[in-house]
This record gives sequence, structure tokens and C-alpha cells, in this order.
Amino acid sequence: MASLRVPPMNRADDVRVDVCVVGAGPAGLALTLMLLRSGAEVALVERSTGLRRDFHGEILQPGGQRVLDELGVLDSARARGARELDGFQVLQDERVLLDIDYRRLPAPYDRLLALPQRHLLGELLDACRALPGLTLLEGYRAGALVRERGQVAGVVARRRGAASATVRARVVVGADGRYSQVRTLAGIGARRREAFDQDVAWFTLPAPGRAIGAVRVYRSEGGAVLVHDTHPDRLRVGWTLPHRTWSRVAARGIEEMRGGLAAALPPFADLIHGHLGSLQDLHLLDVFAAQADEWVGDGLMLVGDSAHTHGPIGAQGINLALQDAAAAHPVLLDAVRAGDARRERLLPYERRRRPVAAAVHRMQRVQAKALLGRGGPVTTWVRARAASWVTRSPAGARITRRIAYGGDAARVHEELFAVPAGDAV
Repeated sequence: MASLRVPPMNRADDVRVDVCVVGAGPAGLALTLMLLRSGAEVALVERSTGLRRDFHGEILQPGGQRVLDELGVLDSARARGARELDGFQVLQDERVLLDIDYRRLPAPYDRLLALPQRHLLGELLDACRALPGLTLLEGYRAGALVRERGQVAGVVARRRGAASATVRARVVVGADGRYSQVRTLAGIGARRREAFDQDVAWFTLPAPGRAIGAVRVYRSEGGAVLVHDTHPDRLRVGWTLPHRTWSRVAARGIEEMRGGLAAALPPFADLIHGHLGSLQDLHLLDVFAAQADEWVGDGLMLVGDSAHTHGPIGAQGINLALQDAAAAHPVLLDAVRAGDARRERLLPYERRRRPVAAAVHRMQRVQAKALLGRGGPVTTWVRARAASWVTRSPAGARITRRIAYGGDAARVHEELFAVPAGDAV
């Protein structure tokens, strides 16, 4: 295995690389791996240690699965523990209103995959560690951007109780999520929009022998609850609440909360009463849409949630992040090899991916109203009729493929790899 370059942590250091990636989420790690396989030197700055992301998104669409497969890490990530899901279902009063069956898609990507992020990120990081050219700064956060002649030229990475490390790079990539520090340091606005009427409180329940084999939305008078299998033998539950009402709901106490959830999920009422012990078992996700004003600048690029933030409906977050990485990879490599990281050189990435993110925002607004919105009997009847049409018509297969792969099914440019998958030393 190649040695991992880590700068001494007892003094300020000056690391020089081709690209500095801030954030070791799906987009950051996938992009780092692509760049390393292409012979670039990369510094990866990650503020957390251990890659603990228990309540981050974990549903992989076929488009994201294909990117990981082309990187040679999908099978090994699955082997760490994952669950296959046949598709999306919407139920009301135990009646199936909508059944989007992914088995209609061509193999091998004819299922959704519930893959815990710690498994995905662990596999990507191990693949990066096996290659030369990686400098890993774990437990560091971006404290400032280095600028030279008006262009971003690196990052000052800071760790609590340790000296700063200065990373100088031709390009800095912000892959540090919806509240991106890199984006903030660059002075780029995020244009947050309250496009969804819900927040989501997530929790898990032990459920051996109770797998449902799909992502289900259980609709009720009070709203909707999302449920899917997760590894190992558990159910992951997302309880949708009217936006910014969590404090009022929480004030009623766990007993009332359990009662409402059990009523919304009759098949799992026993699990809720038996295992949802306190408010600390629930993790609230602030649901909003955002689109950065700029995705690239001189010496700077934003990918994944740093550039665009989405709601959980349709399980698009990881899919978009991985496809962003695949689209960014050749653009970054071209800039590094040309010694020119001006905005104009990086702009093809933004021009390609921004319309894709905007289309997903539009689609999710429609999905949120149709699947999660509240309404009376007439609204329910209209939704049921529309859902039946989607489920049975030939257009349903086209809609499924669009959700599965997106409007820009970006693929990995394996022809740019100097080190193919499986050839790391």
C-alpha cells in the first residue's frame, strides 16, 4: 500500500498539491479518487474523524451506483452491508397508490440500494489511501482561503489544539456540504429557498424479519412518513412535519409522539412503542432547497451540496453528488495539466451540471406536493388517479429511468486514469 503523506501536526506546514478537496463526503471522496487515479496530487481536508454520518442520506439511485461501479468500489462497499430495494411505493390506509418498480430498468442497476454512508465513505477512503499522491488532513476544517493575484490558491486548514496547515493548490474544491465553509469564505451566496413545506425527523428501529423491500411513503391525515430497510435488519423512518413546527411537536412529549407515529404506521406500531425511547432518538433534518450563485471561480469549484442542496424526496442527493464528481473530474484535470484554473476554464462543469440541479429542484417540488402534501378527499382521489396512471402506463418506465439516472447521466472518464481500479500499489 502506498504511504499516506500527512504533514507534521506540531507546527504550521506548507503542503503543495494539484487540487485541495475540502469535505470527505460522497462527492469529495469520489472526486479525490478519480483525480488520484489520473495521477494528480490531492489534499483532502475533512473536519470530522471516523466519517460518522449515521443520519445522512444512504439511498443510492442506479446513476450513482454506476459511477461507483466504474470506480471499482460498488461491490466492496455493498459487501460491508447494504439492502436492495425494489423501488418507491406510496400507501394510504394500507392501499398502494403508487408503485414505481425499479425492476423495470435494465440490469445490473435495477434496484435502489440502501448503503450506510459509513460503508460507502469507508470504501472510497480506503481506495484513496491505496494510491500515491494523497495528503489527508483529518480533523481539520477550512479556516481561510489562500489568494494569490486575485485567485484562490489554497486553504488554511485548522485543527483544534494544533497548528494550522497551509495547503497550496491550483484548484480548491468545496465539497463540504449544505452549510459549506468554503462557499462562505469565497463570499458566494447560497440562495436558500423554503421550497418544501416539511422538515423530517429521522430515526431507526430494529426490525429483524420485517423487511419491506422498498422505500415506502405512508400517507395519513396528519401527513406522511417515509420508511425503508437499512443495514443491519433495521428500518429507517423519516417523519415529515410542517416546516418549523418541531419545537411545538417536541413539547408534547415522547408519549404523544409515539402514539401519532404508531397510528401513521400500523404495521410497525409495536416497534415504535417498543424501541422509540426518547426525543434523543430522533434527528431533525432542516429541509430546504439552495443553489449557489456561482459554482466556479478563479481557482475554485463547488460540488455536491456545496453547490446545490435538495430535499430527501426522490433520493437524489448522493446521486447528484457522485455525478457532479464524474463531471468535474475531466474539467479539473484539464485545468491542472494546462496550469490554468481561471473561472473560464472551469465553467464547462457549471454549465453542464447547474441545469440538472435546477431540474431536480423543480421535480422535487412537484413530488413533495403530490406525495407529502396534505389535502381532503378530493385531493386524495386526484392523487390516486394520477399515481395509478404513472404506475401502469409506458410513461411510468420513462419517469422511473429519469428519476434513476437524472437528466445528465454523467459517467466516469476511465480513459483519463493512469492507475486503473485494482492496480493500486
